[in-house]
Amino acid sequence: MIPRLKEFLFTKHILVNETGSNREACFPTLFALAGTMGIRITEGADLAVPEMIRFAAEQIGQYIPEPFYRGFPESVRKLSPEERLYDQLASYALTYGLNDFSQARHSLFEEPFERIAFQEDAEMTEFRILEEEAAVRELDAMADSMLASSRQLSTWQLDMLCDVIREYGKKADRCGSKDTASKLLIRFRDPYYASFLRLPDVIRLVENMNYEENGSDSIKKLNLPNRQRKFIKGVLDILLAGPVTEKDIRDCFEKRAAWKGLLHHIHYKAKSDEAVKFLDAMRGDENLSVYSDFERAMAQKNIKAAVDALRTGKGSAAVLRNLNYIISRCESTEDMEYIISCMDTKNIIVLIQLLIQYSQSSKGTMPRTFKFTKYNKMKVHTETNEELRKRKSVITQGQAHMLASRIRENLESVLKNRLGKVYIDPDMVNYALPVQENTSQSGFGVLTKGSRIKMPVTKKLRAFTYWEKVNDIDLSVFGIDDKGNRTEFSWRTMAGKQSAAITYSGDETSGYNGGSEYFDIDMNEFRKEYPDVHYMIFCDNVYSRVNFDKCFCKAGYMTRDIEDSGNVYEPKTVKSSFVIDCDSTFAYLFGLDLWTNEFIWLNMARDSRVAVAGTTSMDFITDYFHVTDIINVYSFFEMMAAEVVSDISEAEVVVTDKEIEASEGVQVIREYDVEKMIALMNK
Repeated sequence: MIPRLKEFLFTKHILVNETGSNREACFPTLFALAGTMGIRITEGADLAVPEMIRFAAEQIGQYIPEPFYRGFPESVRKLSPEERLYDQLASYALTYGLNDFSQARHSLFEEPFERIAFQEDAEMTEFRILEEEAAVRELDAMADSMLASSRQLSTWQLDMLCDVIREYGKKADRCGSKDTASKLLIRFRDPYYASFLRLPDVIRLVENMNYEENGSDSIKKLNLPNRQRKFIKGVLDILLAGPVTEKDIRDCFEKRAAWKGLLHHIHYKAKSDEAVKFLDAMRGDENLSVYSDFERAMAQKNIKAAVDALRTGKGSAAVLRNLNYIISRCESTEDMEYIISCMDTKNIIVLIQLLIQYSQSSKGTMPRTFKFTKYNKMKVHTETNEELRKRKSVITQGQAHMLASRIRENLESVLKNRLGKVYIDPDMVNYALPVQENTSQSGFGVLTKGSRIKMPVTKKLRAFTYWEKVNDIDLSVFGIDDKGNRTEFSWRTMAGKQSAAITYSGDETSGYNGGSEYFDIDMNEFRKEYPDVHYMIFCDNVYSRVNFDKCFCKAGYMTRDIEDSGNVYEPKTVKSSFVIDCDSTFAYLFGLDLWTNEFIWLNMARDSRVAVAGTTSMDFITDYFHVTDIINVYSFFEMMAAEVVSDISEAEVVVTDKEIEASEGVQVIREYDVEKMIALMNK
């Protein structure tokens, strides 16, 4: 099995045996996995082999560059702010000033420090070991779920899907996302994947190809090489060989300018009567798109006609997506009632997204922040004062709450009785649903955005990032109060802020093998020292302005005893270790809610070229901190259950984040089983 697929399975707590059992090596392997990495094998223990030790170490992290202060965190606090600042400046002068990366730079003033042996109480993580044949079956089921998803896949999910198709001849029987279908068509150049596309999807196909193969995020000025032009012509020939429906042409009108540019650029010539009809429509002056009819009706203040145009031409989900715009133009109760009557849809993901949106709707007098994704990166725009002044699409808090209530009713109706008897662990209220994970990155311990984990009061959080070679990557923390004020903790500010509440390891940027950074957060002490700070947000950025996908960088966190022992990086205490490989210089990692003592998962790539984290807006990130208050894994399965049972032995489906013994035939769904949840949301 290729390494990337084994790495993917590791994130699902699965190790793969490709060589057969080795009884003599079995016990030492199990002992080493438990003792070094904190991995307990609950299934397939007789399949444990020594190479699993090295593989697990690579995934969790074992040979990590030392931090700048080798006695971190104790020795750091003993230095004066002046000594810490001089340490940092001297290191930068030698590395980036004199370009000397021959050795790792350490503190000039730090006293010798000897660590005591590791003696913390570390929680074990349960894994299974499968033979390759069984592991391939697991991958096949996960690939089916990815293909069923109607939303964009993350880069690592798409890579996994392509690997399964390439390595095991996986045949796609369906493809719920046009974005996924277009990317599979681009990667494999197999005309079969064109069968999952409609004519209007060709513009998306060109956008994805132009970005992935040419590095351009705009198709307004195309400059495709001949092989790409020939490829697009071939796809058009396939899609125009059969009947072209009126709906196909109407949907193409929505991007007519892009179509005109594309058809001219590739010098497309019609080969059928259907193609002639299509070309004449795109090259004409009339716009017959659904949204043109919708806008004309809105301009005439004919709300019913506008809603009917959307619902008939695009479906009820399109009405839901335009609710703010439509409702803000209503002038009568009759119009409002008509809109409400047209809101029904069976699209589960749209309902969940809108439930979250309207449940979090803020007052209309505040600037809104719009978040959207393209090419698996988050784009952010906050309204300017001029945009706020001209804004028309405003709904009241009362309308937002009414819409949220109506959407929840619709969702409950769609999900009702989809499953039989279900046991749901109460702790599953802490986990968010994988509604939009395309900006996420992969690795051990990765959860869905907004998931919360209670931090033990006897533990502190140690955030880390480390990288290879000589890129300078910065780990930063930002405290945010309830008024939106920020306190920065980074290489720029920490020389004078080291304390029992927060300790920074120093920026160990030098040495051929790379560098590392750490933050220790004692939440109890932090609340005392910074009583107004409610949330903390952790970020990674590449100071040397190289995109993460051109580096090797990992980030994650450990839970350590407040009086910690052992090495700075102890694999047994690692809760998550994931690769940051986005096509940008900036990523959000995770957060802390200091008032509830909870860790909150973020893991988002931002479309950014900034080299310093403090220059970016991030107040909107706290929206993700409340997602589980609106809907979570527990409430989702509760809606689907014919009966929620309290006895696991009675359940047909068990949803838990704990190790349990389930009867044969019982489906067990854990917090990391994203693919199983995606399948349920796309049934």
